[in-house]
Amino acid sequence: MAIFLKDPMAMIDFAIDWSANVPAGLTLVESTWAVTPGGSDAVTVAASVREALRSVATLGGGQQGQLYHVTNRVIFSDGRSDERTLVLRVENQ
Repeated sequence: MAIFLKDPMAMIDFAIDWSANVPAGLTLVESTWAVTPGGSDAVTVAASVREALRSVATLGGGQQGQLYHVTNRVIFSDGRSDERTLVLRVENQ
């Protein structure tokens, strides 16, 4: 399992490419992002974009030394759903 690093002051994009996991012809019709643990000093989803088979979240904030799970839940055009979770560690860089 990979752990991604993020500076607490950085606003950075993280993307998930779903194209390898779905049959040809399907697209994303819904994409939501959630961060745990939450709280006032947690990583936040500042913006998100959904493309045909790619979802992107711009993440900001977070507390130094804390691990966060950033989960992207999607629904495809045939009604199936899936999710992926990124593990993010906030470190001064």
